[in-house]
Amino acid sequence: MQRAYRPFHLALPTNDLAASQDFYCRILGCKLGRTSEHWIDVDLFGHQLVFHDCGGSTLPEMQNPVDEHAVPIPHFGVVLDFASFDALAERVTGQVEMIDEPYVRFAGTPGEQRTLFFREANGYALEFKAFADIAQLFKPFVD
Repeated sequence: MQRAYRPFHLALPTNDLAASQDFYCRILGCKLGRTSEHWIDVDLFGHQLVFHDCGGSTLPEMQNPVDEHAVPIPHFGVVLDFASFDALAERVTGQVEMIDEPYVRFAGTPGEQRTLFFREANGYALEFKAFADIAQLFKPFVD
């Protein structure tokens, strides 16, 4: 089944717009969108990510075990195709604080995916993943 995906919009606090812009535009290769003195828009693989300089700190973080890994919560990212995932993994290697190096999660199940976690300029955890078959994205492990 083919889905018509719509871009998401996510707005997060930052206390350093310049560092956020540098990370997303230079390191991840995202395009800068609209900006003001107090916020920036970033095109994150077709999705609108906004950072607001509101003087606050980042969101508190917890962890949850997933497939024998301690997954940082909250986190966000994008589901990519294999080629884009591999290109991103190569692009960020050595430039980011890795939480989990690229690996295969849920091997041998309908949810099998490549995934990696790293930290961005504000300390937020990012996860990028890829499926061989995007139709498996929401398929349960057992029917």
